[in-house]
Amino acid sequence: MTTRRTALALLAAAGALPALAACGPNAGSGGDGGGGAVRIYWWGGDLRNSMTNEALDLFSQSHEDIPVSPEYSEWTGYWDKLATQTAGGAMPDLLQMDESYIDSYGTRSTLLDLETVSDQLDLSAMDAAVLDTGRLADGTLVGAPLGIGIFSVGVNTAILEKAGIPLPDDTTWTWDEFLALSQQVTDWAKGAGEDVYGFDFFGRGAAELGAWARQSGEQLFPREGESPLTAQTVTEFLEYSAKLVEVGAVPAVSEQVEDGAAGVEQGRFGNNRAAFHLQFHSQVQTFMASSGSPMTLLRLPARTSGDHQMVNKASMYWSISAKSASPENAATLMDFLLRDLECAKILRLERGVTSFPEVQDSLESVLDESEMIVLDFARDMQAEVVPPPMVTPASGVSFGDEFTRMAEEALFGTRPAAEVAEEIVASLEGMQPKA
Repeated sequence: MTTRRTALALLAAAGALPALAACGPNAGSGGDGGGGAVRIYWWGGDLRNSMTNEALDLFSQSHEDIPVSPEYSEWTGYWDKLATQTAGGAMPDLLQMDESYIDSYGTRSTLLDLETVSDQLDLSAMDAAVLDTGRLADGTLVGAPLGIGIFSVGVNTAILEKAGIPLPDDTTWTWDEFLALSQQVTDWAKGAGEDVYGFDFFGRGAAELGAWARQSGEQLFPREGESPLTAQTVTEFLEYSAKLVEVGAVPAVSEQVEDGAAGVEQGRFGNNRAAFHLQFHSQVQTFMASSGSPMTLLRLPARTSGDHQMVNKASMYWSISAKSASPENAATLMDFLLRDLECAKILRLERGVTSFPEVQDSLESVLDESEMIVLDFARDMQAEVVPPPMVTPASGVSFGDEFTRMAEEALFGTRPAAEVAEEIVASLEGMQPKA
């Protein structure tokens, strides 16, 4: 199994390599810039793998002078392999990067400053707020977002219709109203002899806590001038999570843990046994395919009615190795994967909703119903999204795992919520980036 600690330990070793230090901060190692092969590395499922290889075949037809060597891994092995390659001075030229790791790799000067290859890579049409999520604290651009994901509520409309429950007004609903609605679905299911809950799980994920914090005027990793997460906010979050269980809006905590690890096809939401599920919005395509049911997307419930604090999160990034012998060719390939209209029709929205308006428009002719739900939701939300939070700093990469462990202690009742909240806040304080 991949562990973040293993990946970071190997990455730390990579940062100590004399060859890497000799390159200078985020500077490419040169190369002839013409004809050099490009190793490209990505994670994902079978669909992403086949789509990406088809896109690379299209690239090769028009760029015969740039050989491409594809490498692919499932998520479970991606980061250990990348850390090992980086430690050995053999990082791929072009690679997928995740929000949780981009600062860890970027601040160790392993990723190229993409603005040094602007002749090959044109990012000028991308929304600036989205693009800036790929910058380090010093402003260096080390990742180009492939698309956006918006943390939202997936809704199985077939379950609501069967229960005789109308779709809620998500412009005004609150977390308390969401709890009551989820409880209503569960109560209907019990009376009908259905193995269905209103909501599948909540309370153990850092994305959930991050949204709750934003709606409370706080941030997990605050920038200057922003308020840090408080123990009171975490306590309220944990108490709300426990109340969901108490009223039957969600299953017992042990079942939630099992469900979270079950994957799409075996999980409650993916096989029509829950009406609501929190997700980054493009995932609704996968759930629709798995369940065979109609679905839609709604805003997050709010702590204060109308104040949803929705944000664009980079679904993932393309980055270039600072040691690439062919940074210009890697940038040419990246530009093709991001902006070429025919390539976009192959890749579609599988990696998130592109932030290039022209590419969005070109996709409309090929997208199916589930994909249009994703695209339309992203477009609708752009009028109200707030600036995204700072990406997870290198010092905070382990927070997601640590939070889940600590939250479970409260949810299983082994420790008081307020006590656990104090520990969570203390853990976060120790992970804040140094000024």
